[in-house]
Amino acid sequence: MKLLFVYNAKSSKLNALLDTGHKLLSPSTYKCQLCALTFDTFSEDKTWRKFREDSNIDMKFFHKDEFEARFPNVNLIYPTVLKLEGNQLTTVITNEILEGITNVEDLIVNLKSNI
Repeated sequence: MKLLFVYNAKSSKLNALLDTGHKLLSPSTYKCQLCALTFDTFSEDKTWRKFREDSNIDMKFFHKDEFEARFPNVNLIYPTVLKLEGNQLTTVITNEILEGITNVEDLIVNLKSNI
């Protein structure tokens, strides 16, 4: 079993720079709650990093363009968290649920209760 985290962001360096600017100038309108929860403006959130590093869960992280290249026939609303078992993808946390999560601790609790 793997957890797949799919950010509502593209993977290029230019997009990363634009995303950082957006987080700085207008964080309330930033379109990726998963990014906002797991990263601060310039680096990975420390609580999230510790959870990720201490976890025995296999986690893979994708920007939406990377995910779509790997899974071209899957139609999703981003961001999202999925579980991959064999060839079967199931949703663990939807975009709507992520929008309601306000801190990384609640994200971790939600993940633990849904896997």
